[in-house]
Amino acid sequence: MRAARRRAVGLATALAASIAGCARTPEWLPARAPLMTRWAAEVSPTNARPEYPRPMLVRGEWLNLNGLWDYALTPRGQRPERYDGPILVPYPVESALSGVGDTVGPGRTLWYRRDFRVPRQWVGRRVLLHFEAVDWETHVWVNGHHIGGHQGGYDPFTFDITAALGGRGGQEILVSVWDPTDSGSQARGKQVREPGGIFYTSVTGIWQTVWLEPVGATTIRDYAVVTDIDSGRVELTVTVDGAQPGDRVVAAVRAPSGRAPTGAEVARASAPPGRPIVLRIPRPHLWSPDDPYLYDLELRLVRGEADAATGQSGAGDVLDGVRGYFGMRKIAVGPDERGVTRLLLNNRFVFQSGPLDQGYWPDGLYTAPTESAMVYDLRVLKTMGYNMLRKHVKVEPRTFYTWCDRLGLLVWQDMPSASIPLVRPDADRATDTIATRQFEAELTRMILTHRNHPSIVMWVPFNEGWGQYDT
Repeated sequence: MRAARRRAVGLATALAASIAGCARTPEWLPARAPLMTRWAAEVSPTNARPEYPRPMLVRGEWLNLNGLWDYALTPRGQRPERYDGPILVPYPVESALSGVGDTVGPGRTLWYRRDFRVPRQWVGRRVLLHFEAVDWETHVWVNGHHIGGHQGGYDPFTFDITAALGGRGGQEILVSVWDPTDSGSQARGKQVREPGGIFYTSVTGIWQTVWLEPVGATTIRDYAVVTDIDSGRVELTVTVDGAQPGDRVVAAVRAPSGRAPTGAEVARASAPPGRPIVLRIPRPHLWSPDDPYLYDLELRLVRGEADAATGQSGAGDVLDGVRGYFGMRKIAVGPDERGVTRLLLNNRFVFQSGPLDQGYWPDGLYTAPTESAMVYDLRVLKTMGYNMLRKHVKVEPRTFYTWCDRLGLLVWQDMPSASIPLVRPDADRATDTIATRQFEAELTRMILTHRNHPSIVMWVPFNEGWGQYDT
């Protein structure tokens, strides 16, 4: 009995110490949790996941909206008459680091509210509001104007809020979130309302970065990279919003910083928006776990009489510019030197060894407390000798995959599982076509969002037989 008491006192003391170690303000304290990581001490309202959230398409100007928001929990669909207190975004409401630590469930709606100001230098440009991930059904208002909704817990989405902005004063964002968790048929992975066994705490609401970005009337929205190591060829297709006839996208490829010759241009080509840009890479330096070499990429959107080869404006204009990167690598199935069918990386057999990476944190749940915490996990895997991880029924922030690219970790990427009912237990046909359409939409968005990462070498649509249909 005394030993049990000593263990209980020890646990309580450790818990108090871990919570006391967290950075705090008069407005925010972490909620109680049975375990906190050492990185929780670095978390505060002024530095909640401050890193740039979109490393493959970088612009210099942006505004991070992470930090303290007001929150309220109401009966489903009911607007709040008052707010319950502060919540630290982007940590999910169930987590300790949110400062709330409350389970929402399908019968309630989670509300967020905050004010912001648009920087003066953004005046005259379009302003985009980005949500990197919110679980699961989201609606957004700016200054009382409903600007849109989204269904999906793992993919980024964006609204153009320019028309809803009012003058140069304070602006208001209002967000509502409803999440059926394990009572619905949507993709949810291992989330349950009553965790136990191999199932974990539910995640509701904003769990990745919220941010603002100024862009012009014509802007680069996305690009797709296809590399061919056998021919030394790279094909880029750039999606542009607001393109006009005669516009061109100029792509320049450079050696990465820190690698000789640093910043040297390797290739350059151009094409109209939506048309393939073909780049020839002489003696391509291949990406692999042993040598995770990444080429720097610069894209410029040119209109008028600018030099299409250089992208420098003469009488014309450079309308937009972004920075990114890519890796030259090939993944295939084929025979090894003995004729045995294998997974081949860059035309040779590489044995892929790694853990089933759940991506759950005791203090932040789906959200790592800091970027350094997330990177620590990946570095430990490399130190232990692994060259791969399977990201299990969860999708991570874009920065996670960029660190896998940089460190040289192969990724088998799961689609988060959904409980989609079948016609009968031994059938392969689902009864709920709405659920299957939603599952396929979210699967497609996951692939389109992360397809350019050289680290991702496999897409896994179903974990074992969970939610499996139409196979």
